[in-house]
Amino acid sequence: MFAIPRRYSHFVFGVIQSGLTSLVAAGIASFPFLATGHFLWNWLASWLISWAAMLPVVVLAAPAIRSLALALTRDKPRH
Repeated sequence: MFAIPRRYSHFVFGVIQSGLTSLVAAGIASFPFLATGHFLWNWLASWLISWAAMLPVVVLAAPAIRSLALALTRDKPRH
């Protein structure tokens, strides 16, 4: 397995998350091509394009999303 230092785990998470999400979304969007026999080619091409577009967005937005999530939640209930 890769020996990526733990301090880069947020980047690894972003790569995996954006890849998986764009893979599923591209598959759903490519579903109409199932009848034409071009589903697999369209799915893979759509996935690569969408992953390339979403990867920087996910990696750059992740810190802001984390901060927002922390601001909207709390550790313990107030008494």
